[in-house]
Amino acid sequence: MLLTHDMQRRPTDLNIAGAIDLSSLRAPTTPAGVPASSGSTSPYVIDVSEATFETEVLQRSMTVPVLIDFWADWCGPCKQLSPVLERLAEADGGSWVLAKIDVDSNQALAGQLGIQSIPTVLLALGGRLVQGFTGALPERDVRSFLDQVLAAAEQAGLPGATGEDGAAEPAEVPPEPELVEAEDAVAREDWPAAIAAYDALLARRPADPEALTGRSFAQLLQRTEGVDPSEALQKAADAPDDVDAQLRAADLEVLGEQIQPAIDRLVDLVRRTSGDDRDRARVHLLDLLSVLDPEDPRVQAGRRSLANALF
Repeated sequence: MLLTHDMQRRPTDLNIAGAIDLSSLRAPTTPAGVPASSGSTSPYVIDVSEATFETEVLQRSMTVPVLIDFWADWCGPCKQLSPVLERLAEADGGSWVLAKIDVDSNQALAGQLGIQSIPTVLLALGGRLVQGFTGALPERDVRSFLDQVLAAAEQAGLPGATGEDGAAEPAEVPPEPELVEAEDAVAREDWPAAIAAYDALLARRPADPEALTGRSFAQLLQRTEGVDPSEALQKAADAPDDVDAQLRAADLEVLGEQIQPAIDRLVDLVRRTSGDDRDRARVHLLDLLSVLDPEDPRVQAGRRSLANALF
């Protein structure tokens, strides 16, 4: 299932009257996918599969709003949005729940719900599905959307939104200002400004994972802006020793979700080159790998292949 990255759409106003009633939805009869772990240990962030969607999302939404994050390991914008959602879920202390659905492991469910691009966020409220937003939005826009969600939930009398039944009141955790600045820049496709903001945060926190991943992804988008994929890939095929052409082709392959071909291309380039060219290929491959999920077997195998090519 190939999904596109749409980073331009903004949150829509909640329209409960126009929501699609999913209360009759049941888990599919086909074998359910096993979702990849989000890595969160928060009680307010849960991994959901096709088999658990009805219980964990629809039934739960009768008492507390459930925000549904459709994501995938290979999706760069997802890696920008997911930490924001998880941080806000923890900060709001149970007034809403974040349900994460890996589209690769749950293709039938994603198709049934009409998910065409990721990251996509939907809202389950009172057993009904409400349109959310698509794309890696800045944190302040996500916060604005959540304020609408909580207001609608309070009007509907959902206990999770009013602090009843042990749910904690929302707590404000201010985001890193450089991250907010970078996310704003990404949303308007100002890649130099995004990179500068990530650099500013890395100057204070050199190992910050969001800044490291975000910077690499913004650089990738900057390098490929305006490049014709077909022309660039053909040029790389015609000139296998043109280092610039090979690096550009690998960038486009990663953006096109052709992860293994991109890794193979650059590992082969490392083997064939020497000196500065070899080092450029090595650094470029490591930078591309940093955009991807570190637990992805292709990433781990790619690092081993690179080590073998170097030594």
